[in-house]
Amino acid sequence: MSYESFQEYKAHKMQKREEMLMKQRVPYSIKRRMSEDRIRGFYNEAKRRGYNCHVSIGGLDSITLGYLVREMGYGPDEIPFVSASTLEDKSIQQVHKEMGCIVVRPLRPKVQVLQEFGFPVLSKKIANKIDTLQHPTEKNKTVRHAIITGECGAQGHYATNSKMQLPKGYLKLFGGLDEEGRAYGYGAPPNFRVSDKCCYYLKEAPCDNWAKENHSVPYLGIMASEGGRRADALEEHGCNYFGKTTIRSAPFAFYYHSDIVHLAVDLGVHIPDIYGNVEISKVKNEFGDYEYTTTGEQRTGCEMCGFGIQMESRPHRFDRLYERSPKQWEFWMNRCCTDETGEKYGWGRVLDYLGIEWRNPQYWWLDNGQLEGQLNIFNMEL
Repeated sequence: MSYESFQEYKAHKMQKREEMLMKQRVPYSIKRRMSEDRIRGFYNEAKRRGYNCHVSIGGLDSITLGYLVREMGYGPDEIPFVSASTLEDKSIQQVHKEMGCIVVRPLRPKVQVLQEFGFPVLSKKIANKIDTLQHPTEKNKTVRHAIITGECGAQGHYATNSKMQLPKGYLKLFGGLDEEGRAYGYGAPPNFRVSDKCCYYLKEAPCDNWAKENHSVPYLGIMASEGGRRADALEEHGCNYFGKTTIRSAPFAFYYHSDIVHLAVDLGVHIPDIYGNVEISKVKNEFGDYEYTTTGEQRTGCEMCGFGIQMESRPHRFDRLYERSPKQWEFWMNRCCTDETGEKYGWGRVLDYLGIEWRNPQYWWLDNGQLEGQLNIFNMEL
């Protein structure tokens, strides 16, 4: 679809956003029926077009989707479960095994992806822009200019201050990767790179390859409430999308996290240990539903993923990794990569550059009396 002006494009996006909000603002019981309708509709249309279907299984969202598919009567022969399970926490892997997931292997090891391409940090959208600045070519010159200044060409309707521009704080840290950015005095990271390619090599491509080999199209447990690229795509194309190059169903597109946990409880889902226990509010929300939350991780993924880390307070995900596995923490923070000088480094270098605290994670899990070398008022000389 083409637009005559940037204002027309913005109006279209606002309309799509309002349509999604309307679906999000309905009670849980209605959302569940809507999801079931979309699951059936996608399956029937996919079969009519000659495709098989599968559920791409990862964390709690898609695990719950898998349970719902089985609850609706679709067996493994009709809709199998496929997962890049080795990337997940051990408690999630256990549930995948119970569910009978078909496990696909990453195209490259995690360490190799970090070493060759860079660290997944901030968000996919931001990491992609930083990656573009890291690899300047004549073809991406216009895009790099938009990332630095927010000024777009004809394809961007000559917009200024567009969303293409990196946020000011990140321009100061990463804008100097580009010649134009250096002229503005922006900085560049020392001896590490940023990339959004991790998911592609570790999960997306392996699952896509399986899908092509089996002529199958996926159900995905993604939600617009997660924001970012997912929200944009779901708002634009809706739950069930049959495009020229992409076919997928996202029957939870209009869910909030509370709806997922609520449905997981209703279906008797084996919730992986990493999510902790389920807590239910004592007061109903504006939609007439109780709020369901988990006491552990809210969202999970690979232990080396840093998308969204800047929005977390301590104890953040890397602190919690230390609690589960100090050896893994030490590896990913200090020695998963090697720089040009031969020095080992890891997420610690990246977080230091971003100004995110990560050292002494044990302080967040030990009682005061257990902290080595720490004084308190009872053992101080007064």
